[in-house]
Amino acid sequence: MPIVVDIDVMLARRKMSVGELADRVGITPANLAVLKNGRAKAVRFVTLAALCEVLACQPGDLLRWEAEDAADG
Repeated sequence: MPIVVDIDVMLARRKMSVGELADRVGITPANLAVLKNGRAKAVRFVTLAALCEVLACQPGDLLRWEAEDAADG
């Protein structure tokens, strides 16, 4: 998938655990794991906003687009 999730990067910068982030955002650790491992098909704006608030970052710090390799096509 061309959308890459960089939640791990922000967690490391903030020295925060997945469990703490999930608790502060109000989602389950399992759902956060699905999102951070790039297995989510969608993310609600309210969840994205909560992640940004807790991590003190912008959406672009958490999500980025990478072109897919033409050979994968």
